[in-house]
Amino acid sequence: MCGIVGYVGNQDATPVIMGGLRLLEYRGYDSAGICTMDDGDVDIRRSAGKLVNLERLLKEHPLHGTIGIGHTRWATHGKPTVANAHPHKGGSVVVVHNGIIENYLLLKEDLANKGHDFTSETDSEVISHLIDEKLKTAESLESAVQQALRDLQGAYALCILSHKDDKTLIAAKSGSPMVIGIRGNEYFVASDMPAIIANTRKMVIMEDGEIAVFRNGGVKFTTTCGDEITKESRYIDWSPMKAEKNGYPNFMLKEIYEQPLAIRNVFAGRLREDEGDAFLEGLNLNDMQLNSFERLCIVACGTSWHAALVGKYLIEEHCRIPVDVDIASEFRYRDPLVSNKTLVIVISQSGETADTLAALREAKSKKAHIISICNVVDSSIPRESDGVIFTHAGLEIGVASTKAFTTQLVALYLLTIRLGRANGIIGLKKGQEMISALYELPALVEKTLKLDDQIEEIACEHLTSWDAIYLGRGISYAIALEGALKLKEISYIHADGYPSGEMKHGPIALIDREMPVFVLAPNDRHLVKVRSNMEEVITRGGNVVVLCSEGDLETGKRAKYTLLIPWAGEALSPVLFTVALQLLAYNIAILKGKDVDQPRNLAKSVTVE
Repeated sequence: MCGIVGYVGNQDATPVIMGGLRLLEYRGYDSAGICTMDDGDVDIRRSAGKLVNLERLLKEHPLHGTIGIGHTRWATHGKPTVANAHPHKGGSVVVVHNGIIENYLLLKEDLANKGHDFTSETDSEVISHLIDEKLKTAESLESAVQQALRDLQGAYALCILSHKDDKTLIAAKSGSPMVIGIRGNEYFVASDMPAIIANTRKMVIMEDGEIAVFRNGGVKFTTTCGDEITKESRYIDWSPMKAEKNGYPNFMLKEIYEQPLAIRNVFAGRLREDEGDAFLEGLNLNDMQLNSFERLCIVACGTSWHAALVGKYLIEEHCRIPVDVDIASEFRYRDPLVSNKTLVIVISQSGETADTLAALREAKSKKAHIISICNVVDSSIPRESDGVIFTHAGLEIGVASTKAFTTQLVALYLLTIRLGRANGIIGLKKGQEMISALYELPALVEKTLKLDDQIEEIACEHLTSWDAIYLGRGISYAIALEGALKLKEISYIHADGYPSGEMKHGPIALIDREMPVFVLAPNDRHLVKVRSNMEEVITRGGNVVVLCSEGDLETGKRAKYTLLIPWAGEALSPVLFTVALQLLAYNIAILKGKDVDQPRNLAKSVTVE
């Protein structure tokens, strides 16, 4: 996940910025860079890999100046190379950027036609060229930035310099975090508090649509429309470790609450509303090629395998293409029936999962075409794939997957739209409806997160449970499996997920008054059947907690507890029910005193067989 540090004051900027970037290393990155201004001269140093590479470069070629910006990059658009590392320079303007610019291709084409030369594959470089273009007619750098930001679509946190105004640093925010630290007439800018909290505890939190202009030992705040605003600073009484977690008690909860932004990042720049389609450039397949495959096979492990089960439902339901789902560790050992007519989709958060990588190589040896869904650019699985959909979730530190899983679901939803539009099963109107539903999803996730207090009350009632059952039908069955896995991983309570129709084929023997049964009952075509299965449990004295859709006042009448989940439609309901189940597992584990970030016996990335 990218990190930004900026400084303007009376000290040498380089050690301040590099010190801040070191404090952001925990977030993960694949390249780094720094820019300073000194007497009107703008100088940049960039390197691929770890920060130590940039430090070596600075020893050989030091930078000077009391104003500067720095960046650590988590690759999204473009591989982790020096050319793609930040800062980016366009004409007289230098920027560092966190976020994703959705309309960068259109802007890039327009700017190229006006004579701008681009040297990277990133969306971020467009911003520097756009501001430089505006500077040709704007009365000031500040005005050029305001004009340029009004043309951008997407999310950004920015620091901006230009040798045409060598006493000014500008910061701006929309959709990505940005904070400002104040110490006398010194100003520190960062994407995260850990980078600057050692320098000052006096902070200003920037809001979307705001710009900060640092000049002559002071700061002015405006909107993108140029209206001046007043901002109040506040004292942050956090330890450095708590600052890393943005004030949250642990990384898992922080990452649960990052999901609205992470989901936006998955679809940012990838939706074509007028065409009712998803733009997935990384697939490297046109419509004719997509339609040449006779079947799909999705391969993954653990939580990613649960995402694969949702993907099977989505693709078969909306695209009418047969889909098999395999656990990667089984796939490679059963001589799978795949060929050059098979599209194999492998899913891995890290891109290094050993069993999934081995399955990919097995499929490739049989001439299958490989697409991967992954979070880490330039990891092994994307490198060995024929095409890739990156999830852009940012670094996930908590071992139990949260935002990585929900972003995989959204990536599969995008792939479903693309496949369905390619084969004509999803028409223009339906594609537009699916896109509209996706745009609404982040706000519905935020609404679901507000159920945390209710969920904590339910959690309090199940601290002494030794076992639990999760039930779901259709697309919700995969989420029942994921909910059970989360509870096992972090609270050490044994839990199993079942299709609700399978209860009477064995698991119903386990029902008693002590064991909780969590029933997933979204308002979809299976609701009547799920209610019937739930009644079978209640009749036998079962301890039922039902999760159903907002407005459904009937399903939970006989349950011990009812949790009403916002309705996002059948295809996207798994995301919202997952978020609620993450909070349930989290609250139970915390109340039991467990370490949710590092549960026993587990590793974040399983790189051995």
